[in-house]
Amino acid sequence: MTSLVALCRSGYEAVLVDEITHRLAELNVSGYGQFSKASAWVLFHILDTNVDVTACLKSLIFCRQIWWKHCEISLENKQDRVSDVVYQLRETPLPQKIFKDIIVEHPDTEDGKTLAKFARKFTVPLRQALRNIEVLAKRDKANRTNSSLPQHHLHLLMLNFDTALLGESIPSASKIESGGITRLKFPPNAPSRSTLKLEDAVNTMLTLSEQQRIFYSGANAVDLGACPGGWTYQLVQRGMHVEAIDNGKIDESLMATGQVQHFNADGFTYTPAYGHVTLLVCDMIEKPDRVTELMIKWLANGWADHAIFNLKLPMKQRFDTVQRCLDILRQSLREKRERSFRIAAKHLYHDRDEVTVVVIAK
Repeated sequence: MTSLVALCRSGYEAVLVDEITHRLAELNVSGYGQFSKASAWVLFHILDTNVDVTACLKSLIFCRQIWWKHCEISLENKQDRVSDVVYQLRETPLPQKIFKDIIVEHPDTEDGKTLAKFARKFTVPLRQALRNIEVLAKRDKANRTNSSLPQHHLHLLMLNFDTALLGESIPSASKIESGGITRLKFPPNAPSRSTLKLEDAVNTMLTLSEQQRIFYSGANAVDLGACPGGWTYQLVQRGMHVEAIDNGKIDESLMATGQVQHFNADGFTYTPAYGHVTLLVCDMIEKPDRVTELMIKWLANGWADHAIFNLKLPMKQRFDTVQRCLDILRQSLREKRERSFRIAAKHLYHDRDEVTVVVIAK
């Protein structure tokens, strides 16, 4: 297998190719990407097949979903597309004979959304057909697959109603959610949709152990640039007491909880009211380098143990900008703090032109 299928936000195809190229170059592996603008997916061909590259794929920032491509399938029989897939699988030699399941996906674009309903319905008969020919593992009476079987999944990316790409998962990097997207429901009491960005970050970027260490009743946090309170809402829901810093107004229902103190102050000059907080969060619309330096100041001075923040991206050199900020962050914390941190970044589904960064003290 020498080609990767990778999904991303529409408009970020070139950024993702830049990132994959950079990560592989660190392993002295070369390759090139193919994509159409605003298609929300790329095909990346690896030229050196003697090096295991899977480890570097797990930490890709701009990738939502990634897997190995096996073949392209022409769905000619509009009355029975399942048979087209089954035929191709019989004609294509697979590295292993049995897979755990199949995930039918589509690009996250306006055109791709027309495939969403079909993809959901298509999954059921396709899954059954693949079990019948013993490509997918059969389930027991409790609807469970045998845990001793390989945990690889098949992936089918519907490019349109006539063409699809078939491949298999990379266990350390692929997601079991279709398109690599964790679907969240907007909380009706949240003051803004930005709340989903922090919820997504907590659920997908923090381990359960880290969540338990950070979010507990009575823990405290600072939200820089809090107005109207979308991120503060998430912290309050997790039992935290929050210092909400913004010159604007904070949602009245949040203030009524008794867990929020509002300070009309500049987020770049504010210091914690009680000297220290467990968590610092920040979603201010500022240059990424300036936000990075602010996060370094809080963490290096011991004002916060952990941080979750967004870096707003420029129109050009987006990967280079994020990489530079992360390098500065890692180097500065390494020099200024004896404590070590886990640092990760991700272009989450609910992010737009921004990247979410978590810095978790070990």
